[in-house]
Amino acid sequence: MRINMGLRAGIGILTLGLVVAGCGTTREDNETSAGGGSGTAEPISGLRIMVPNDPGSGYDTTARTAAKAMEDAGLTDTVEVFNVPGAGGTVGLQQTVNDAGSEDLLLQMGLGVVGATYTNQSEATLEETTPIARLIEEAEAIVVPGDSPYSTLDELVDAWSADPGGVPVGGGSSPGGPDHLTPMLLAQAVGVEPTEVNYVAYDGGGELLAALLGGKVVFGATGVGEIAEQAKAGELKILAVTSEQPVPDVDAPTLTEEGVELVFSNWRGLVAPPEISDDARQRFVDLITAMHDSDEWKAALEENGWIDAYITGDEFATFLQDEDKRVSEVLAELGLA
Repeated sequence: MRINMGLRAGIGILTLGLVVAGCGTTREDNETSAGGGSGTAEPISGLRIMVPNDPGSGYDTTARTAAKAMEDAGLTDTVEVFNVPGAGGTVGLQQTVNDAGSEDLLLQMGLGVVGATYTNQSEATLEETTPIARLIEEAEAIVVPGDSPYSTLDELVDAWSADPGGVPVGGGSSPGGPDHLTPMLLAQAVGVEPTEVNYVAYDGGGELLAALLGGKVVFGATGVGEIAEQAKAGELKILAVTSEQPVPDVDAPTLTEEGVELVFSNWRGLVAPPEISDDARQRFVDLITAMHDSDEWKAALEENGWIDAYITGDEFATFLQDEDKRVSEVLAELGLA
């Protein structure tokens, strides 16, 4: 395998920004109970969570898992989770921004929406929203169909290097999102010119899975949790994961174990519409904090192989600003923006 061991500075910055040392939790000093600071256990009613892409995606799974954890922990009554797909999540982002002042709505989002605001030239920006919490991180997987002729990363990279355009790679995010950045950074690491990569974007992991199983792409880049069950069933083969350490219960080496100096993680979180009251913002932070601390959510983290990356409020707002800058720099570094 031809390996470029000297990843450029912009990539190093992005990687450091996406890996949380120690996986600890951080909270604001004034956080209280889910009852909006009242200390009561009164369940919150009427909560809606918008998923900005199709059912079966990582956002969809995260939102529905969070909703179920809130309900099962008695923090809310039934939570409405609904899908508004399109343009890498920016259709949903625009609707969230348009719903300024709505105090019953959260948008499930993550790194993919950050990138899509650039590549889709979105009028709406995350800076306009009200940051609530970052929830999780998740390793990406380099995956091929179960009947693929490639059984190792070396074999895939050899074919990819010989004919980048003839080895299409699919991802469940628009250009600039994690499923796009993963193969682009991998290409640079192994000596493939990123601008020659034939990337096919799908609106979420469900569409990507169908494309992989239908032979429309040679390989895919996606969150480990989105294809773990299919890999266990033999429908897909995970050739490598992008985390620093192996993923529990996933039979695949890390990229670094395969000789590729690249560590990369996706993340997901929640934002609210702009112009909500300080009390409403705090109620959301308190609710998500109570969910994060619940046994139901802890079990969900383990079941899905997610890394706890919880931060809230102002700290999450600063993180979003940093991510926005990093993504723009990396896209420019790769010649993609």
